[in-house]
Amino acid sequence: MFEARTLDAATVARLAERVDRAALERHTIPILTAEYPAMTEGDAYAVQAALQARMEARGVRVTGLKMGLTSKAKMLQMGLAASLHGFITDHAAYGDGAEVPVARFIHPRIEAEIAVVTKHALRGPDCSLAEAAAAIDFVLPAVEIIDSRFEAFKFDLASVVADNTSAAGYVLGGRLRAASDIDLLTEGVVMNRNGQVAETGAGAAVLGNPLESIAMLVRQRAALGAEVPAGTLILTGGITAAVHVAAGDVVVVQYQQLGSIRIKFM
Repeated sequence: MFEARTLDAATVARLAERVDRAALERHTIPILTAEYPAMTEGDAYAVQAALQARMEARGVRVTGLKMGLTSKAKMLQMGLAASLHGFITDHAAYGDGAEVPVARFIHPRIEAEIAVVTKHALRGPDCSLAEAAAAIDFVLPAVEIIDSRFEAFKFDLASVVADNTSAAGYVLGGRLRAASDIDLLTEGVVMNRNGQVAETGAGAAVLGNPLESIAMLVRQRAALGAEVPAGTLILTGGITAAVHVAAGDVVVVQYQQLGSIRIKFM
């Protein structure tokens, strides 16, 4: 599924450190392909894995997986046409009503998403929508905070994969629902920022069906020799284009059947 690696281990480690420091020190860097124009998607996932190892070594705990670039609106916004995946952590996990300091980020944006938690492992290069559906324990709403480490929030596919798909944080809230109680395709979302509608959408915007996002995640993990374990929190991807946020913004995301999430950015 992914092009073969071309970068040696030392280069992979150096690029992971570069991305990690940019996030920790909150400054932008040039896209990685500016220095390594032949960098492949396989190289990028190797950098992402090295980044995860660096974070775990200092006590950060991985809490789930996420899909990115899953909606046409987001693909158009970023000028890319392929979905990808990364990981999420406890370092920037928030609950409903959270006050989130924007000083933690460089140029944050938010996306409303449908999240799921799996009840058994998913694996293999041929994962189907039916298998993805059968693995869902429950569904819940989420808002992802994304924050590219690249200049002007511009990047190519290899660079954004290496940058852990712009992952920066997430907010969970609303209420849990069984997958059988929710029509994932028609689940509607309205995002209000400071009392004004900023974005609207429905679950079908996520690759035509959020189940396809889950199945694609499993297939991509299989290509890397990994599975999606039981109990995994999965953010299935942004339903709409990402919305800029700044200090003072109050965001309320209302879901049709999954409740709502409120966030204040400080």
